[in-house]
Amino acid sequence: MNTFCTDNPDVIGFEPRVFSDERGFFMESYRRDKFHQAGIPHEFVQDNHSFSIKGTLRGLHYQISHVQGKLVRVTSGEIFDAAVDLRKSSPNFGKWVGLILSAENKKQLWIPPGFAHGFYTLSPQADVLYKTTDYYDPAGDRCLIWNDPVICITWPLDPQVPLLLSEKDKQGTSFKNAEVFE
Repeated sequence: MNTFCTDNPDVIGFEPRVFSDERGFFMESYRRDKFHQAGIPHEFVQDNHSFSIKGTLRGLHYQISHVQGKLVRVTSGEIFDAAVDLRKSSPNFGKWVGLILSAENKKQLWIPPGFAHGFYTLSPQADVLYKTTDYYDPAGDRCLIWNDPVICITWPLDPQVPLLLSEKDKQGTSFKNAEVFE
């Protein structure tokens, strides 16, 4: 498994070795020793699966308690995945990182604890799978508004497709008023 850098050194990209032939392909999508060697000592406790149609934007989600690190990958379709550093002690506080993840490119993104996370579906549909380092806690759930003018994520929105947001995501908090991490 190869690693690659993003604009934030704590957000790490992974490209698994893929063995393909006329039958299809095989790859290791997660191997604990390789992730530990890459500087990710966390253990994963929960797997999540999200299905979305084109134009769906989910996020930017994070938990203030039971803080989760996430390992994100796409098994069908394509998304633009984004993470915002909410750690006040970080030199990248308030900055975002974005990457296209797809079933075709098989890239994965490690988003450490202390980040808000969201994605926009680029393909007609997409299946997103992600491992988390802690269990979901509804009481600690928070949402940063997806289009915050301070953070200014450059979402690759398709103007021909209506933007689909949940009520929760429409009501996200501004970066200025968000609960953040030390």
